[in-house]
Amino acid sequence: MTLRYNLLDEPLIRIRLVADGQPRSFSLPGLFVALGQDAIRDFPALRPHQRHPWHAFLVQLAAIALHRAGRSELFASEAAWKQALLDLTPEHPDGAAWCLIAPHDRPAFMQAPVPGGQIDDWKNTLRAADELDMLVTSKNHDLKAARMRLGEADDWVMALISLQTQEGYGGLNKWGISRMAGGFGCRIALGAVPNGNAGRRWRRDLSILKGARDSIIEIFGLRAVGGHELLWLPPWDGTTSLAFSSLDPFYIETCRLVRLVLSGTGELFARTDPSKKSRICGHLLKGATGDAWTPINAVSGEALRIRAKGFDYELASALLFGRPYRKEQYRQPLAMTLHESDGEIGVFALMQAISRGGPIGNKSVTEGYHERRVPLSRTVRRLLLRKQTDVLAKVAGERINAIAEVRRVLWTAIGTLFNKGAEKDFADGVKEKANQWARRFEQAEDARFFIALNEEIESEEPDNERLQWLLSIADAAEAVLRHAFTAGPQCGEQRYRAQAAALARFHGGLRNPKTLPVLANHLRQRSIDKELS
Repeated sequence: MTLRYNLLDEPLIRIRLVADGQPRSFSLPGLFVALGQDAIRDFPALRPHQRHPWHAFLVQLAAIALHRAGRSELFASEAAWKQALLDLTPEHPDGAAWCLIAPHDRPAFMQAPVPGGQIDDWKNTLRAADELDMLVTSKNHDLKAARMRLGEADDWVMALISLQTQEGYGGLNKWGISRMAGGFGCRIALGAVPNGNAGRRWRRDLSILKGARDSIIEIFGLRAVGGHELLWLPPWDGTTSLAFSSLDPFYIETCRLVRLVLSGTGELFARTDPSKKSRICGHLLKGATGDAWTPINAVSGEALRIRAKGFDYELASALLFGRPYRKEQYRQPLAMTLHESDGEIGVFALMQAISRGGPIGNKSVTEGYHERRVPLSRTVRRLLLRKQTDVLAKVAGERINAIAEVRRVLWTAIGTLFNKGAEKDFADGVKEKANQWARRFEQAEDARFFIALNEEIESEEPDNERLQWLLSIADAAEAVLRHAFTAGPQCGEQRYRAQAAALARFHGGLRNPKTLPVLANHLRQRSIDKELS
């Protein structure tokens, strides 16, 4: 079989330039040169859920190559990067391990060699790149499968990296990666992003990862010399596992048996097969592998898990600022550690993950891709840089509590509306309607939570800034309540009684000093001033 689609020589990876947005294509070594120059704006083949696996792959691969070469600085030329990558696969000097198509008894890119080279009895044939990818949704209309039947080579590259480095449990003998907390977990990404383009972030995280090599080895028991780096190099028939202690700290894993094949008409397709054992014997790790982007639960010691809510404002605050308002406490990953070189303006925290639900049939399904960008103002950045997060945790905690209190008051008022003005004994149907409408309020506050928090932290009059924010969320909640009138009782006297009772319940709740004293006192004083005038 002839080697085809060599990533070291052929410009297979499509990009768009920062300078003028024009499309270009690079080989993998050429891509590293362009990243070093921060010349890349984006990657047209990259789908949203593939963003983190692609970034992590490029960082880990460059870190492995530079460490092997004993270099602290980036290679300056495409030829130097090519040689460094070839040096990672000395048993395959022809570059087979960097080709999408290679004889099946030899490694191909992100595809382990099959002993004997026979895949005729493999169970699955996949004709589209997105069919190979790891997304499995509970309903086909969530994201149509197998749409990319005329995909380019880099569509298959992105799909391979996504599958092999972030897949979870997929049913019987379909094992997931080591860098997640169990088969129904997910590969979490949390990191700070400096102002710049893809290359600026790549260089930043690469420097952080290289500098942490010794500590990762010491903490997680990985191999300092001679560890497995690229897990698509050792042969694998699916019946054995690699010991976690045999891995390099920067290891790039592969979790599934897969080989790409070229059809008689020149089209790429994939063959896959279940494996009796996972690629890495890491089920006891619970995702604590030394990954540079994974937050770890400080109590349980396992990687963060998220569900359908994703990175809501409460979880995001816990990840960035810590307690006191949430039981869980997380150790921030290396990539979230701020540095002076990140700059003062335009820095943000980036959170990415695919939430996974329980199995449907014999498959684990994905509940959705979640990505949140949290802007870090100058003062917030400075406090994070100095690890002085107590004041941030306090402000965030008070705001989270305020939203919860206003939501409770709103929920009760909406329940009263749908209960025809009666304030007690809500039926389940009434409670569900109240939940739906209250959720609209909370989602709107979630969207602006960190913008408003930054404004308070930066304000010279934080108490006044807080009061104005409290008034704004009260107004937003009342707007939701009045909007709910359109779905409430509509019949004559009953309609007016229900609406009046709901408004009275709402305003009475906000004026209760036990709810939010600052807001209650202000509202009462405003009413007094209005009466006096």
